[in-house]
Formats: sequence, structure tokens, C-alpha cells
Amino acid sequence: MLDRKFLVENVTAVKQNCANRGVTFDLDKLVQLEEQRRAKLLEVEDLNRKANENSKKIGPAKSEEERNSLKEEGRKLRAAKEAAQGEHDRLDAEAREIQLHIPNMTHPAAPLGTGDAANVEVRRGKAEVRKFDFQPLDHVQLGEKLDLFDFEAGARTTGHGFYFLKNDCVLLDLALQRYAVEVLARHGFTLTATPDLARQEVLMGTGYNPRGPETQIYSIAGSDLCLVGTAEITLGGMYAEQIIEAEKLPIKLAGISHCFRTEAGAAGKATRGIYRVHQFTKVEMFAFTLPEQSDDMLELLRDIECDIFDGLGIPYRVIDTASGDLGGPAYRKYDLEAWMPGRGKGGEWGEVTSTSNCTDYQARRLNIRYKKKDEKGTRFVHTLNGTAIALSRALIAVLENYQQADGSVEVPQVLRGWMGKERIVPR
Repeated sequence: MLDRKFLVENVTAVKQNCANRGVTFDLDKLVQLEEQRRAKLLEVEDLNRKANENSKKIGPAKSEEERNSLKEEGRKLRAAKEAAQGEHDRLDAEAREIQLHIPNMTHPAAPLGTGDAANVEVRRGKAEVRKFDFQPLDHVQLGEKLDLFDFEAGARTTGHGFYFLKNDCVLLDLALQRYAVEVLARHGFTLTATPDLARQEVLMGTGYNPRGPETQIYSIAGSDLCLVGTAEITLGGMYAEQIIEAEKLPIKLAGISHCFRTEAGAAGKATRGIYRVHQFTKVEMFAFTLPEQSDDMLELLRDIECDIFDGLGIPYRVIDTASGDLGGPAYRKYDLEAWMPGRGKGGEWGEVTSTSNCTDYQARRLNIRYKKKDEKGTRFVHTLNGTAIALSRALIAVLENYQQADGSVEVPQVLRGWMGKERIVPR
């Protein structure tokens, strides 16, 4: 969340930022509540001071009558202080509820607007879009021919949007994981396999809404636990309520997790096959940095994503995401969109990764700070996240781009050591 003092002192800029993101919040109400809260805090402090002064007079009192009078005055002052404190806390909670939902500020270089037309393409990958001398199939058709998926069994066991990977698709999935993990290890990331569950307060701390009709999160009934939609949640929560020595920053983490998403409101949005599903595996990057390091770290995470897909030989483009499509915590976000020959009527770009600089937005909510040896006090770290590889969409990109005229799929060179074969053929 944004600092409340910043919000109060920069109302015009914050309102414009909200407008650029296509959201509306009652900033004037927040300012009013904060003014009332500050006034009430002064009242609490004044009543506390008077109560302390009154308490000091009781001992030296010259008579029992005077002592009793001072005690009664003390009770009144304490009651008034408690009432004022209660009102202060109510005002603070009401202001915080508005504050929690106000999005991060937006990088001045990020494009303004909403939708694909507003996004800006900033670069292309090394691989060129392939021109097929046959009609390419989509991943569902390829999966049927090569026995790679079982959607009917997934629906029977769990429901629509779930699936079984089978045979060589399992090996391809594991090979992609191992490939991404080795790339991240070379870049100095600490490797982790994260929990698939997190407490509700951790989800809220990273900017996710764990409850309500618009949530994308599966909640566990009778507990404060939720299934995570990304390892960003658990990796961010690793340092909640912690103070990090500045010399240890940046901290770069890689997390392997299952991801669970309800995909509420996603009907009709590329729901064929495994592009938009309720469960998939992902290798996630997460970084904690000093404020002055975060812009460069965003570029590094983006470049690593590019390196991964360049290594796979997958055509892609990098998108600088427009303000209206940024998630609440994101200050700036890049997406990688891979070319998927089987989508649409002649192939389409499909998002496969994203990376975001969230500045101190998540750190304020999770209370993650850093301390420099030569400075008093602490400051909030910056947090960043990025998809190394989301397996369901990476599988689509590999299968569709590497398909052959005879119905087989060539295995990318970088994956052959783990796959143990050069080609996926009908069984």
C-alpha cells in the first residue's frame, strides 16, 4: 500500500494515477478521516498527559477528601482517554480500509491506457515466427494424437479446468522446470520449493484479495489458509515482519509451486486446453532490494525471462504493460507473449510470463524493512516478482512451435538431456 502521509500530501497526483489505472477511490474521504484521526490522536495524548499529572498529585494530597477527588478525576480522564482511543482506532481502521485498496503509483515511462492497443511492444525474441508448409495444429489436437493430456479424466476427478498430463508431456513438463531452475541457479537465485498454502494475511500483504465474489483465490473452509495462485505470495511472505541488513540486499529467490486460480469471470477467454486452467506448476522469481536497486532488478528479471525463451527457441515479444492493465501492487510490468501457431485462425500471441516492480507497496503491507549500519531507523525494501516459466503455457508454446508435418513434436535442444529423446512421437 502507499504511505498514508504521501496520499494526503499528493491527492491530485494520486487521483490522476487512479484515473490512469481505471479505478476510483474516495481520496477526499481518506484525507478527512486522516485529519480527524490526527486530531483524535492529539486528544488522546493530551488526556494521557493530564491523567499522568493527576496521578502524581494523589500521593502528596493533604487530605483523604482531596485524594478521593483526584482519584475520581483520574477515573474520568482515563475513561475519556479510552473513549478517544477507541474513536481514534475506528477512524484509523476506516482510513486503512480505503488505503489498502488504492493502487501503487505508476512508473512515468509506462504507457497510459487499457487493453492491447495501449500496450507497447519493446522488443522481439531471437527466434522468428515459423512459416509452416502444412496446417499447424493446436496443442489440444497435438495432445490427442500424441496422448499427452486427459481432460475428461480431469473433469471427472476434479472438475472443468483440471486435467492430467500424460506420457511424454510429463517428461516435457519436468524438463522445462529443470531447465528454468538451472538458469536461475546460474544467476545466483536461492532455489526453494514453496508451500502451496498461505495464511490470508500473507495474501493480503502481497496484494491479493483472498475472499469475496471477485477473488481468484481458493480458500480453505474453517481456516485462514488459502491455496496460492503464485509462489510470489509465499516468497513475499518469507520475510514478513523482518528487518534485513542492507548489505544482504538484493535477495533473489526462485520458488517452485503449484498454482491454483478460480479464473472467476474468465469464461470465453482462451479457455481451450491448458492455456487458462485452475491448476498448474510455475517457477517464480522474487527479489527484495534497496529502493535504488529495483529499477535495474526489473530489467534483470525481464532479461532472464527473455534468455529462457530464447534458449527454447520460442518466438516472443516483450510488452510494456499499460497503466490500466497493471495489478494494484505493480509500479511497472513487462509481459512476454509467445507466438502460439495453433491459436485463433492463423496463430496469436499469448502471455507466458510477466515481471513487476512493486516498489515498497507489498513491503509496507508485510512490514519488511532494511537497516543500514550507518543510519538510524529502518526503511521499507522494494519487492519484485517475475515468472521464470509457467508450465502450462510453456508446454503450449513448445508443442505448437516444434510440431512437425508427420504429427510428431521435436524436442528443443536445451531440453533433450532431461527428456532423453529428440522427438515426441505417437505411442
